[in-house]
Formats: sequence, structure tokens, C-alpha cells
Amino acid sequence: MPVFGTRPEAVKLAPVIRELRSRPDEFETVVVVTAQHRSMLDQVLKVFEIEPAHDLNLMQHGQTLAQVTSRALEGVQALIEQCQPEVVLVQGDTTTVFAGALAAFYCQVAVGHVEAGLRTSNKYNPFPEEMNRRLTTALTDLHFAPTPQARDNLFREGVPAERVYLTGNTVIDALLTAKDRIKPVAQPTGRMLLVTAHRRENLGEPMREICLGVSDLVHQFSDVHVVFAMHLNPKVREAVRDVLGGHERVDLIEPPDYDEFVALMARAHLILTDSGGVQEEAPALGKPVLVLRTTTERPEGVTAGTAKLVGPDRAAIVQSAAELLGDPAAYESMSQAANPYGDGRASHRIAEVLLHHFRGKPRPADWGGHA
Repeated sequence: MPVFGTRPEAVKLAPVIRELRSRPDEFETVVVVTAQHRSMLDQVLKVFEIEPAHDLNLMQHGQTLAQVTSRALEGVQALIEQCQPEVVLVQGDTTTVFAGALAAFYCQVAVGHVEAGLRTSNKYNPFPEEMNRRLTTALTDLHFAPTPQARDNLFREGVPAERVYLTGNTVIDALLTAKDRIKPVAQPTGRMLLVTAHRRENLGEPMREICLGVSDLVHQFSDVHVVFAMHLNPKVREAVRDVLGGHERVDLIEPPDYDEFVALMARAHLILTDSGGVQEEAPALGKPVLVLRTTTERPEGVTAGTAKLVGPDRAAIVQSAAELLGDPAAYESMSQAANPYGDGRASHRIAEVLLHHFRGKPRPADWGGHA
């Protein structure tokens, strides 16, 4: 029973669901969505042709974390009791992930955690994701670590080695699938900067700083054109429109379908984002990433040189982006750095782990990722 509720979870669980459903003699797959984020979730379901068996449709305007958690917990628990799965699969660090894992625990059903072991070691940054994933770890039976560093985080916390599997990140599986279907889209001339920002810790003045930095870059470089994919959160949209609305070389667009977003990433010269998934996807496309956060649970990209932390800081954004836009050697160094996040076979390994754990097949080999 895969359980998910947001667009990022859907993207990263879609290839796992497709893998399991391609093997009907071995798996019966019952997909449950909480719809923690309704419209953005539906985009991905359509792209990957996933029809949920159960849709809790929890999205409400102005919902609090406590409301999402309690409704998801009750809804998922009822479905687990009804369907009696052998394992509940969750992905990442959303409120749906924690609630789904807790519901499975209450029903004494095994939990498989895709993308386990990410850490910033700051309980409030990102909020509430850092504690969601830590609490989910305590409830999890099968930990699917995307990188050696994530695996080692779990080891340091005392998770038994036989319960941890190094699989690579399923986002690379999804990206490669979508990349094969990319259709040409109309794009602005010049060098395109793709921007996304939505995290809670960046709301308010940090979001304004991000937008001011983007505005500075447009004025400093006459060949730069910005595409800002605006999150549906009204607080994000208000800040973005206030600073960047009306700029001749700034396009403020609605959240694109996943296929379209992959096409935008492939077309971009440089990506500025506070998204975790984009930090993983962009290196696979050879795109440097400036991370609009003060911390990241994906330090592998920073270490490998594919990403750089700049924070929601106007001056730092302008300085780092200007270096990449003005120095071809610096740009080439980041764009050609090795992708540390996977080889596109994570979903296959997860399926094999499930057969190993529940049906006694041999334990699959770990992904040969670089520490």
C-alpha cells in the first residue's frame, strides 16, 4: 500500500508503483492518496497514469499541520484495517509520510520508507520535514536510503544494518522516464534562469530577499530571462508578484505539469530553488543549482559540486549567480560534476527488497553510489 499526498511524493513513488504493477504475479498494489496538496498531486497522477484505489481528499483551505496529521492518520488507519496490506510504503518527509507510518504502526503493519536517512540535524529547519522523517525512521521496518550518506545517518542512529538498503533515489527513475517524453516548449531567448521557492522557513522577508536577488540579476545581465514557477501558497504568490510582477524578462507561471517542468529544467541555464527534489534532478540534467536555503538534507550535491547553498540572501544569490553567469569555467565545473543521487534503477531494487523481506528471495546488491 503506497501512501502519499503531495506532488514530490507522487513523483518519487510513481516509478515504484509502476515497477510493482509491472509484476502482478508478485505484487498486489493498492494506491492510497491523502491529497494533502490536491491540484499539484493530480498533475503527477495524470502524467504517470496512476489511478488511486482510495482518495481521502483531505485538502482544505488554511489547514493546519495538526488537522492534516489527524485526518490523514484516521483515514489511512481505516484503509489499512480494510485492505490488510503486508507493507505500507511512504516516501520522504511530509506530514502524510509521518501519519501514514504511524497508522501502519498502530495496525502492526510493516513500514517501508523510500528516501530514508536524510538529515539536517536542525529540528526546525526544514519545518516540519526534519522531524517528520526522524519520527518516521523510528516507525520504519525497511529503510530505502538514496545515498551512502543517508545510509550512514541511519547507522549512526542505531538502525540495524540488515534493515537498511542503499537503492539510489527514485527521483532519477522518474526523471529519466519523463525525459524520454519531453516535448519541445516555447522558451524565451537568451539564458534562462528557472526559479522555484515555497518552503515555510522562506515565507515573509526571506521570500522577498529571494525575489530581490532575482530582480537584481535581471537588471545586471541583459541576456537573462527568468521563469518563476509560483507555488500555490498565497503567501508565496503575493511576495513574488509584489517584487517581480511586470518585469519584461520575468515570466511568472503556474506550477507546470511534471513533464513540462522537466522540459524547463532541461532548457534552463541555471536553477535557483529551495526544493529538495530539484536539487537531485538538476544534476542528472547537467544544470547547476543554487539552493535558496541555509541548510540542506542533501549535502551530497554540495560535496559533489552540483549545488551550492546560498540561502534566502539577496547579496549571496546575486554574487553566486553572477559568478556562474560571468565565468564559463565556474559554470562548467558545476554543470559537469558527477550526479550523486542514483542510476535510474532504485525502483527495481525496492521491489527486490520487498521480495527478499517478505518472500525470502536473496538480498539485492546495494547501489554502487559514491560516499
